[in-house]
Amino acid sequence: VLPVHKGLCSAGLALTAAPATVPSAAMDFVDKIGAQVNKIAAGAAGGNDSKYFQTTKKGEIHELREELSNPKMEKKKDAVKKVIAAMTVGKDVSMLFTDVVNCIQTVNIELKKLVYLYLINYAKSQPDLAILAVNTFVKDTQDQNPLIRALAVRTMGCIRVDKIVEYLCEPLRKCLKDEDPYVRKTAAVCVAKLYDINGELVEDQGFLEMVYDLLGDSNPMVVSNAVATLAEISETSTMGRQVFQINTSTLQKMLAALNECTEWGQVFILDSLALYNPSDAREAESIIERVTPRLQHANSAVVLSAVKVMIRYMDLITSQEALKPLYKKMAPPLVTLLSSEPEIQYVALRNINLIVQKRAKILEHEIKVFFCKYNDPIYVKMEKLEIMIKLTQERNIDQVLMELKEYATEVDVDFVRRSVRAIGRCAIKLEKAAERCINVLLELIQTKVNYVVQEAVIVIKDIFRKFPNRYESIIGTLCENLDTLDEPEAKGSMIWIIGEYAERIDNADELLESFLETFDDETPAVQLQMLTATVKLFLKRPAETQKMVQDVLTLATQDSDNPDLRDRGYIYWRLLSTDPEAAKQVVLAEKPHINDDSYTLDPAVLDDLITHLSTLASVYHKPPSTFITGRTRTVPTLGAGRSDDADMLESDATMTSDMMLDLGSGGAQAAPPAMPDRGTGGGGLIDLLGLDDEAYTAPPAMGSAPSYGSGPSYAPPGMADLFGSPAPAPAAAPTAKVVMDAQRGEGMQVRSAFVSQGGRVMQQITIENHSPAPLSGFAIQYNKNSFGLNPETPGALAQVLPQQIPPGGSHTGLMPLVTSGPLSDSKGLVQMAIKNNVKVFYFQDACDVLAVLSPDGRVERGAFLEQWKSIGQEHRAEVHGLSQPQANVDAVCPKLEAASVFFIARRKLPDGADMVYFSVKTLHGVYMLAELGFRPGTGAATIVIKAQQPQYVPLFAESLKAKLLS
Repeated sequence: VLPVHKGLCSAGLALTAAPATVPSAAMDFVDKIGAQVNKIAAGAAGGNDSKYFQTTKKGEIHELREELSNPKMEKKKDAVKKVIAAMTVGKDVSMLFTDVVNCIQTVNIELKKLVYLYLINYAKSQPDLAILAVNTFVKDTQDQNPLIRALAVRTMGCIRVDKIVEYLCEPLRKCLKDEDPYVRKTAAVCVAKLYDINGELVEDQGFLEMVYDLLGDSNPMVVSNAVATLAEISETSTMGRQVFQINTSTLQKMLAALNECTEWGQVFILDSLALYNPSDAREAESIIERVTPRLQHANSAVVLSAVKVMIRYMDLITSQEALKPLYKKMAPPLVTLLSSEPEIQYVALRNINLIVQKRAKILEHEIKVFFCKYNDPIYVKMEKLEIMIKLTQERNIDQVLMELKEYATEVDVDFVRRSVRAIGRCAIKLEKAAERCINVLLELIQTKVNYVVQEAVIVIKDIFRKFPNRYESIIGTLCENLDTLDEPEAKGSMIWIIGEYAERIDNADELLESFLETFDDETPAVQLQMLTATVKLFLKRPAETQKMVQDVLTLATQDSDNPDLRDRGYIYWRLLSTDPEAAKQVVLAEKPHINDDSYTLDPAVLDDLITHLSTLASVYHKPPSTFITGRTRTVPTLGAGRSDDADMLESDATMTSDMMLDLGSGGAQAAPPAMPDRGTGGGGLIDLLGLDDEAYTAPPAMGSAPSYGSGPSYAPPGMADLFGSPAPAPAAAPTAKVVMDAQRGEGMQVRSAFVSQGGRVMQQITIENHSPAPLSGFAIQYNKNSFGLNPETPGALAQVLPQQIPPGGSHTGLMPLVTSGPLSDSKGLVQMAIKNNVKVFYFQDACDVLAVLSPDGRVERGAFLEQWKSIGQEHRAEVHGLSQPQANVDAVCPKLEAASVFFIARRKLPDGADMVYFSVKTLHGVYMLAELGFRPGTGAATIVIKAQQPQYVPLFAESLKAKLLS
């Protein structure tokens, strides 16, 4: 459907106008036979072969078997056509396998092609019978007719049966050196198919070297297919680009073939050239000069591939004089892409969006091309808007504003909203044009169209943040339209404006009170804005708004179920009660200015996407690693043995190669500032609130804190220090241990620890580089494990590590995990495979069950007692060697609470033993109940655990032992 190309190897799918774009299937047998099948199917529209698709009698299979054994060639051919027709419409004709294979011994090419097509479809389900055809395949590879030789080797490559692969080697070797170029180019593609089935065999038999030799072939089609094969293998092999490295010799051969091969051959060569790094600017200019004529090609895939090569190489050219003529040559072909069908336009626009972010000068004079037409589909209009904003400059802003103003009067609500928002983005991007953008927005507000007004309020709020204290004169106009606001984002924006400029709005308190009436019905976002705006107003005009701020704080802290709103309310209450000046510094602090978001992609990600122009990655605007998994095979590299590390139970056949780096940074957050002493400061604000020292009591907590029977009482975690009561001891972060030393990791040492943060499991992973070369290209994959742990995304490790770790350097990242992966009884061990630019390594680490506990595991006492009685099976364990502090219940309970092991009850036995009961809940929803028995003076404790689902009980018992002894 779409005329842009890239193989499955880098983007998962090809966006293409012809089946031949799949690299490993270029000039493929399926493509050619597909035409034959289509020809048969076309008979339904009036052709002579429609009879093959008509329903036959009940004895259809029996009749077909008789016809297949008919000695007459025409009868036999008709029978095979009927079989193929039945197969095409989804009928199972595998029971005719032997009869169809018997027809393979024929000199009729048409019949041979049909039988080969049948074999490809059913060989996998009948591998033993498929062997019967091997002798014919081998014989056909020696036929005098080059078409039959090519047909045989192509078909053998398409039959993905291990038993046949070993018979393919010798015929393939001969065909790679065949005198006919058609056979050689077919054999080159067959190497890629064979590599996908058995990569070790390809390397052992020396087929890679033979394909390399074909790069110097005299026939351009053979060269292009050899390039396609090597590129495909490079993408799917763990060797990566080591499989296919372009040098000066191969470069010249590829450039020579570029002018003479087919359009898809040109795409293969151009895509490979895009991965080549020229030695200097002169070589880059020379290659660009040879590639430039491809910009005039009728196939848009060729055009985009040529653009990709040119943009990549432009990074090496520093002379603006040399770049200007290239910009002029690249603009017309890109503009021409927009005259195609809407679907192709959309794909072209997504690619142009990336090109404009990288080199805006290419299309800086072509902004009119991106003005929307009335009959453009909405998805095309939206993409054109994005590109318009990126190309907007001071010299064309008036023209753009006229267009956007016109768009704001259209009937499509989503498009109108996006257009109004685009006006605000233009104001943020161009400071000198901001006032003109504001005037256009005011004109749109005067239309009184509800959704236009609301969108205008939202973007004006952003403009106020970008240019504070500059355009506040329009606030009066905004307040006039207060009653029309009914969407949360618009309400939140208006409330923010009122709170931020409360000192300039005489009736700010009245305006906020109008929102206060519906406070309980508003969304959390609006409630948070309302809370902050009221506190701002109070700090600016305390005498007039005392009751309002008390009402809002009460609503936020006592009547709301939203934890974010409650927490913010408590913080504001505490700030206002203890140190009003600190409150002013926090709440009225200068806001960071927002920036132009036209160029949203990180430069490193953008460079990566530029190398994937004309692929799905360029449509999604995401590196392939974020949406492609399980593509890479771990075939051993040349000269390297296969790793058989016992740590990994399964092969890493689904490890993703070419995992691109989504740049991210991990690090610890700064600790919150210490609370000021309540005894200092306060002034009139505290008295106005009625929260002076004598009358002050902390706002009520959300429920009663658990009591351990003796000793201090503990508030819910995270709230205790806010209200002045002691908090449970924080859970000690596990120490990251060495899970793979530098010797095993060939210079890379890995430290690992599993931690729990905010109810989520994280892996703290440290990479240390003890090798003499930089390490890069990090990716990680987990084996099945007890907790279903898996990285949150395929590229999660790359997002928390730098792009490169230099020799002697190290970096620690906190990688988020999910617990939705496949489960296996691994006894708490998590086996992992980690990939870098050297190879794939294997190691394992133990995950404490405490790391996968949920923060909502507290069970009500009545429910606990009922469950405890109903579960008969129990797990017992003994702990010895406890010191007196370790056996102290008042010290143990806070320590366990901090680890999400929740106190339920405590009772003393007549003999002095202390029995304490706890509950936990894993992130998988598995509840476990525990009884800890302490006998004073013995240094021992008894652990009893019960659970309806006992899979984690032994692990939990071991964790409790370790916790008590810590």
